[in-house]
Amino acid sequence: MHPSSTLGLDEDSPDVDSTMYRGMVGSLLYLTASRPDIMFNVCVCARFQVRPKEVHLQVVKRILRYLKGTTNLGISFYRSQNFSLLGYCDADYARDKWERKSTSGGCYFLGRCLVSWTCKRQSMIALSTCEAEYVTAGQCLTQLLWIKHQLEDYDIFESSIPVLCDSTVVT
Repeated sequence: MHPSSTLGLDEDSPDVDSTMYRGMVGSLLYLTASRPDIMFNVCVCARFQVRPKEVHLQVVKRILRYLKGTTNLGISFYRSQNFSLLGYCDADYARDKWERKSTSGGCYFLGRCLVSWTCKRQSMIALSTCEAEYVTAGQCLTQLLWIKHQLEDYDIFESSIPVLCDSTVVT
């Protein structure tokens, strides 16, 4: 999916077999455990499993073609003495044109290694970009605190955890 495009209900497009579509989306959801680069697009496609249309199936097939062409990508873990936590977060304000809900996303690093990532539609309707970014920052901090507590079980202690957010309205 192109970053500036949106995927909608598209009532004019013909229906497709929902069992096949759900199977394809389910397989893609399984792959997001090792391919964070497809997380956002797969989550968008997963929203249309009840009555999928031809346009939704085309996006799923485009993701599969992308995966076929990028088999060399994945998650890499590097040996390092650096165990500092770092979080990145961003919100996509009200891109969902029907429910007007924003999408939160985050990546969490331990040293140079990506250890967790999220992409989730917010449960509430944000009234501004600033509010959507604050909700996302809160979700990011929740995940980072969970990782911090897990590290403390292994006697690895973090005094402060930087969180990077791209919005100028939050800072």
